[in-house]
Amino acid sequence: MTCNILVGGGWGDEGKGKCITYLCYQDKPEIIARAGVGPNAGHSVEFNGEKYGLRMIPSGFVHTGARLLIGAGVLVDPRVFHHELDYLNKYKVKGRTFADYRCAIIEEEHKEQDKGSDHLYKKIGSTGTGCGPANRDRALRTIKLAGDIESMEGYTADVPLEVNTALDEGRDVFIEGSQGFGLSLYYGTYPFVTSKDTTASSAAADIGVGPTRIDDVIVVFKSYITRVGEGPFPSEITQDAAEEMDIEEYGTVTGRRRRVGLFDMDLARESCMINGATQIALTCVDRLYPSCERVTEYSDLSGEVKKFVQEIQDETKVPVTIISTGPDLTDTIDLRDELM
Repeated sequence: MTCNILVGGGWGDEGKGKCITYLCYQDKPEIIARAGVGPNAGHSVEFNGEKYGLRMIPSGFVHTGARLLIGAGVLVDPRVFHHELDYLNKYKVKGRTFADYRCAIIEEEHKEQDKGSDHLYKKIGSTGTGCGPANRDRALRTIKLAGDIESMEGYTADVPLEVNTALDEGRDVFIEGSQGFGLSLYYGTYPFVTSKDTTASSAAADIGVGPTRIDDVIVVFKSYITRVGEGPFPSEITQDAAEEMDIEEYGTVTGRRRRVGLFDMDLARESCMINGATQIALTCVDRLYPSCERVTEYSDLSGEVKKFVQEIQDETKVPVTIISTGPDLTDTIDLRDELM
């Protein structure tokens, strides 16, 4: 039995979708549960030559034997939820995807308030998906829950009961976070943050799993760093420099051009400390070092890349166990066996 959590180490957009898909496809947990804020986070998944953009359903959907759950701490937009059920129909996600009956529901008024707020939408750089106003109403105890609305009938479950029962019976559970450490309401670059905490501790609470049941915390870092919206960015470079390095990016949910910077070791150290990281997944190495594109063996990496990986391990005191060298699942170096 294992219960592992994966969270973002930066400001989101670290490549969590790729890592989640790889780990779930390889390890085949019986339950994949989504934690985090809500549909304001987009995960990109490439599988068998096709690309998927998700905002609600767990990124591990490609493992067709898994039950896909959304924890009570996650905000649910029923329109997005049902759209993704149809969108992923070829993977037979209907009948195995359920949200906790205590999930708070995003309504149109929340989106309108989000987009209509100069503070949230213009100053902070909110995605406009209604998450901030919805979390406010949850705190005020006025929001509707998934178990109370017709559109979610037949699509709810008791997620903590399912997850803890699975663990009691020796089955594997994988918890996927969203956003990133730098966007935590508590530990991020306040006020330019999201509307709740985004660390591994909160991911466990979102699903209803106690801290003593967690085996590994995998923190994902991109080989360079990006953020969408406003806020401090110590290692930021110009867009011209990003283009020269071929590392410019655009947001999955918003389509906005992301700000780009070099790897931030100070942020990485703090993120690993507060998340209690036991492993690091390093993504987009091929973007920063094109010579290692699609490499699948650590020994085949250049000395420059190995030095970069070693520096991250030395500074964070956490082993790098997954190295992504391309968008597809096969473009991965898996070093987890070396920890055993």
